Amino acid sequence: MINGKAAISLWDSSAEETDPYEPLEGDAATRLAIVGGGFTGLSTALHAAERGIDCLVLEAEQIGYGGSGRNVGLVNAGLWLPPQDVRARLGEARGAALIKLLGDAPGYVQSLIERHQIRCEVTRTGTIHAAHSPKGFEDLARRAEEWQRLDAPVDLLSRERAAEMIGSGSFHGGLLDHRAGTINPMGYARGLARAASGAGARIATGTRVRKLRRDGDKWVVETERGAVTAEAVVLGTNAYSDDLWPGLRQTFTMIHFFQLATTPLGDRAKTILAGGQGLWDTGPIMFSLRRDAFGRLIIGSMGSLVGGMQGLSRRWAARTLKRLFPDLGEVAFEHSWHGQIAMTPDHLPRIHRLADGLYTPIGYNGRGITPGTIFGKAMAELMSGGKEENLPLPLSEPKRVGSAPVMSRLYQVAFTANQILRSL
Repeated sequence: MINGKAAISLWDSSAEETDPYEPLEGDAATRLAIVGGGFTGLSTALHAAERGIDCLVLEAEQIGYGGSGRNVGLVNAGLWLPPQDVRARLGEARGAALIKLLGDAPGYVQSLIERHQIRCEVTRTGTIHAAHSPKGFEDLARRAEEWQRLDAPVDLLSRERAAEMIGSGSFHGGLLDHRAGTINPMGYARGLARAASGAGARIATGTRVRKLRRDGDKWVVETERGAVTAEAVVLGTNAYSDDLWPGLRQTFTMIHFFQLATTPLGDRAKTILAGGQGLWDTGPIMFSLRRDAFGRLIIGSMGSLVGGMQGLSRRWAARTLKRLFPDLGEVAFEHSWHGQIAMTPDHLPRIHRLADGLYTPIGYNGRGITPGTIFGKAMAELMSGGKEENLPLPLSEPKRVGSAPVMSRLYQVAFTANQILRSL
């Protein structure tokens, strides 16, 4: 429990950074209103405030309440897609620029952490993309070849080297990305909020936005606690977008990702990811594994948390750890949670201009930390006089994915079935 409320994740209860913000009280005016207190909104606020832009963040719950505070905490480079596929879909110039920008993004996140002394359990020892099958290793080899052509510091790991680094012989190899690392994602979100506030941004939590409307050359952002008049608005809601802007949440397929954390295991788990890397695999139903600063193992996969601490998801987690690490023995779990991911049809994010002075970066496909930070910075640059053509992606109009509700339900059925099969 935190301030009388149940923690939304392990990160919520273990983060050193605090959340001291209060709800909006009465009407307000600002140059830039930002809806959402996650990575995108807070990065926008920090970089805008540093440029002298008066801005106000409006968060319905608490800082990091959505995907940011429920994240796995892998600070990965690039996108879901291999770099060559990004260029194929965006064109050579645009694709290469985005690959370079997001390839360097872990370093930029780490620079923010250092500059603002954000307490978020940061590690800089890389992440491992683990091959669940020989076909998965072929995919990693293709990625490695292209990243190495671009002079990125990545290593293709043999099955033997992957087993040594992971502490399990269950994988067919891996891709080690030295640019990446891990964080406590809630600590990072709260640290961004602290830095933004210190730079002059105003932050209101517990303030749900109910309506957006145009009044002349201004936006009126109506909340349950007062109206905010703004010259421009950025929606930083991503997978937690609701009906505030009609049709926005139909532009992606929403899926869940659940996680469970063990009790601190001490020396029992010292050979598991001994170098501190985080891991995710190439399986069609991806799973993740990492350690925190206190020796817990955090394991997760696509799907909703089923049955809480005593139900199906706990059995899946216990069985998976036993399969991967048979010498570990029985473990106890002390935290469980799930969050939402916005998946786009082509696995590329979007930056939408919804109307004059109203923008939203969205559709991070499970890569919220680095794109959220970088796209928030880009929003601030745009608001300080930058050109739309200099944004990381071409601006686009939102397009509804007609199959999204059906696909979301089908995915959920498949993910739950996977938990059942893997728990046997």
